[in-house]
Amino acid sequence: MVTGKDRRRQLAREHYQRQLKARAERQRRARRRAIIGTTATVVVVIGGVVAATAFLGKPDGTAAAPTPTDLSAPEPPKPYDPATGKCGYVPDTSGAPSKFVGMPPEEASTAPATMTIRTNHGVIRVRLDAEKAPCTVNSFKFLAEKDYFDNTKCHRMGTSFPILQCGDPLAKADGKNPTDGMGGPGYRIVDENLNGAKYTRGVVAMANSGPNTNGSQFFIVYGDVELPPQYTPFGTVTRGLDILDKVAKKGVIQGPSGDGTGAPKEPVIIKDVTITSKS
Repeated sequence: MVTGKDRRRQLAREHYQRQLKARAERQRRARRRAIIGTTATVVVVIGGVVAATAFLGKPDGTAAAPTPTDLSAPEPPKPYDPATGKCGYVPDTSGAPSKFVGMPPEEASTAPATMTIRTNHGVIRVRLDAEKAPCTVNSFKFLAEKDYFDNTKCHRMGTSFPILQCGDPLAKADGKNPTDGMGGPGYRIVDENLNGAKYTRGVVAMANSGPNTNGSQFFIVYGDVELPPQYTPFGTVTRGLDILDKVAKKGVIQGPSGDGTGAPKEPVIIKDVTITSKS
């Protein structure tokens, strides 16, 4: 016979189990969250608290990517090996959405390269530092050749925190889509070029969700920002920063985080990305 006390115990046990499940879900989400500034905290910049997030992960159904295995100890991507000229890319097992177009070739060039980003506002040109970030630049070459960035929207911008974040192929950038900032290529890239890294006006760097979790999301700095050296700088804008200045003046759609960042009110759409190298 089930007594009232037994029933209360059962309800208490079920409530506790729900709490544990909810906590595990929060921890899972926290592991995937990338904060431009710190990994588990926020950055106070020019009087504003800023957290620019980027998520990487699972396929969107257009192509199959590896399924999650051991999230507690994911295989780390390997750094560039000068002896073989190769990089080691690994599947991203975080479980977040991705547009998977394959894995980049292991062989990477350290020759200087130029990235041309054609947007609905004009051209942004970036001098890529393949010598210091060969695996990152090699990945961008691969994704550009696959038309990965074509017709994608830059989903996050700050005004007091002057960055524009792009590279989520699934972003709607409307201020409403809860999965903006979660998209990635389905693989991870090693951190590079962090020694003494500075994020001054014109720097292009990778957004991430912790050490060695780089994917396809990147940010362009259009005003100096104070950040720890945790985000791979892989290029410098040589043309087009005025585009970001003009867009920033239009303001942003405040996101739910209340940190002063959000989708730009004036949409920035990447039409095409091409990368050319000098031999």
